Amino acid sequence: MRHQELNLLMIFDAIMTEGAITRAADRLAMTQPAVSNALSRMRSAWKDELFVKDGRGVQPTVFAQNLWGQVRDPLRQLEDAVDPTLFDPGTARRTFRIATSDIAVDMIWSSLRRLVEEQAPHINIHAIPNTIVNNEKILHDAEVDMVVAGQTIISSVIRSDYLFSPRYVCAMRQQHPLAKKALKMDDFINADHLLVSMSGDTMGVTDVALLQMGLSRRIAMSVNHFSAVAPLLKESNLICVIPSMAIEKEILNGELAVFETPLELPPTQLGILWHKRQDSDQGLLWLKGVVSSLLKERSAEHLAYLSRCCRKSQCPKAMLEKLQQNQQRPDCIQQAAMS
Repeated sequence: MRHQELNLLMIFDAIMTEGAITRAADRLAMTQPAVSNALSRMRSAWKDELFVKDGRGVQPTVFAQNLWGQVRDPLRQLEDAVDPTLFDPGTARRTFRIATSDIAVDMIWSSLRRLVEEQAPHINIHAIPNTIVNNEKILHDAEVDMVVAGQTIISSVIRSDYLFSPRYVCAMRQQHPLAKKALKMDDFINADHLLVSMSGDTMGVTDVALLQMGLSRRIAMSVNHFSAVAPLLKESNLICVIPSMAIEKEILNGELAVFETPLELPPTQLGILWHKRQDSDQGLLWLKGVVSSLLKERSAEHLAYLSRCCRKSQCPKAMLEKLQQNQQRPDCIQQAAMS
């Protein structure tokens, strides 16, 4: 292959990866006119439009999609072969895209930004909405570099690292009619429920567990991000099954009544997902290590916060020890009861 053709393929790969001429130019450290001129040469050489404008970005033609499917992995292997230099976060200029929920953003984005400012000042981190249903596709199409989500994908090309298992609780306003007694199953299923659904699906993990028991609940309202839950619960008679991390402040401040769920929910595992073609991507390896460390540290802090909440309620020492092993609830999370 001639050097000129290889250069065009590298630029083509950057446009496909970034979905925009400007971002591709930034990725390649080129000017936008230079990338546009290269695109004109591609169109002439390969006799296809390749990309059409779509808002601020571009969409590939069928020819471009088919071509990228053939050259994407060989290009990555070639890059690794000819440029084995270790990733240096202190000097690297790169943009990473992470698909995740607002919980993870709330958990670590401030810490992540501080770390980037100190150790990797030219690195950009962009959060992409995680709709759950298309995680495999966005990784396969290189729309994101990694996903922070439940480890639910079974695929030969998607890798995952376990982070932690979120703790689910049932929350409601302090003045809710159900907040003054143990939460029984009958009261639970007859209440009006709020569901956080990234995908728009109204069948959550709680509904699956209820269905296996021959029961169902009413999803009276849904939202597509966790930060909407606490304000809505405070102003309504809705109840919500939610990871305790999402309402940590409200638990510790006593702003919501929080119960264990009256049914056992299957454990969920939060993890980092990425495509196997980036197994040797030193930049992504660095980012995965940073994000994993921050999320695990923040999860441990959350458990410690609940322990302190328990101490304020004068929990016995034995209960605190069990809580530290993530086996026991603090007193700020009230007991549910089976009907």
